Amino acid sequence: MRILHVLGDLAPETGGPAKAGFEMARAVARRGHEVRLTATDYAPGGRLDVPLDRPVRQDGVEIRFFPVQAPRRWLASWPMRRALADLVPWADVVHLHSLYLFHDWAAGSLCIRNGVPYIVRPHGTLDPVIHRRRRLRKTMIDLWFQDRVLAHAAAIHYTSAEEMRLAQPHARGAPGVVVPLGLDLADYAELPPRGAFRARHPEIGTRPIVLFLGRLNFKKGLNLLVPAFARLLAGGSDAHLVIAGPDGGMLAKLEGWIGAAGLGQRTTLTGMLTGRDKLAALADADLFVLPSWSENFGIAVVEAMACELPVLVSDRVNIWREVAADGGGRIEPPDVARFAAAMAELLADPARLAAMGKMAKTSVARRWSWEGVAVELESLYTRLAASRPASRLASAAG
Repeated sequence: MRILHVLGDLAPETGGPAKAGFEMARAVARRGHEVRLTATDYAPGGRLDVPLDRPVRQDGVEIRFFPVQAPRRWLASWPMRRALADLVPWADVVHLHSLYLFHDWAAGSLCIRNGVPYIVRPHGTLDPVIHRRRRLRKTMIDLWFQDRVLAHAAAIHYTSAEEMRLAQPHARGAPGVVVPLGLDLADYAELPPRGAFRARHPEIGTRPIVLFLGRLNFKKGLNLLVPAFARLLAGGSDAHLVIAGPDGGMLAKLEGWIGAAGLGQRTTLTGMLTGRDKLAALADADLFVLPSWSENFGIAVVEAMACELPVLVSDRVNIWREVAADGGGRIEPPDVARFAAAMAELLADPARLAAMGKMAKTSVARRWSWEGVAVELESLYTRLAASRPASRLASAAG
């Protein structure tokens, strides 16, 4: 089967769509399928150092990068559009990632014109909290192409049942399917020795670590986390807050909140952590927190759980039901007092945290391994590819 993934970018700093898009392409390629992926060379504040004149192969996926052009915020690339004119008819099925971007118009329109079945992954954009942001600009794009691209999709790919439920009013009648994201569990099998992260940050000492890991973005609930942590300390806790992640437009505000709350000596901002550095933070932490206002999946939550780290997340993180059912974490509404009380209760009971961590790791192995998720994706692609009209198949083969 020939599968084409189309993304706006693959910059690590932009978070979920880039990471998940490549990893699901890689997971299906490992099952013997021919998988191609296109993206621009966009990176926040610059460009990725990648070749633009030839495809590159990475873990069985053929990747083609194209220069991002103005307007950068739309991730426009006319060279990508010209290349997609050949790539779309080649594919048996096309997977589009994110909404309201140039590649949605370019690839979606070509799929409709060529009769190629395509899947749209909205990445939480149809959640009411996100859908109503910048609504005037989005309405113009809806009228131009996004409503049409959604309505003609063979399926809308949601990564949790809760995301699909929330998105239904805005899905334009396209059928929804739930296939979660995953992890390569081998990447989390051998963690750095405990204490490695603390050694690099001596200001933490032996205090319990409360870890936030993610982009510093408005939806992550950082405006809730800072006052909740201040209330935790006021109640007598000796914890230390670590906030790890690239700036998504909130760093200046975050630093202001930390300063105003008097938390400068009890908070460490690391910036983005990757590879062994990220694993070291997860290995040393006592509790992972994510008080998001909106989260279509929450891959950082699953990463924490894979490292046997118990999690405290809001009920706006759309895998909260699964987390709660498996006992690997605690769920609270996005509320300062509720998060502060939950942190205090959990940190006061190390035995309970240890038990939750073990259940969290078991949960990830059962629900969110790419090995298992790839089978679900393969089944979806096979079903949708079979719907492609025979005349279009003959044309593409010729």
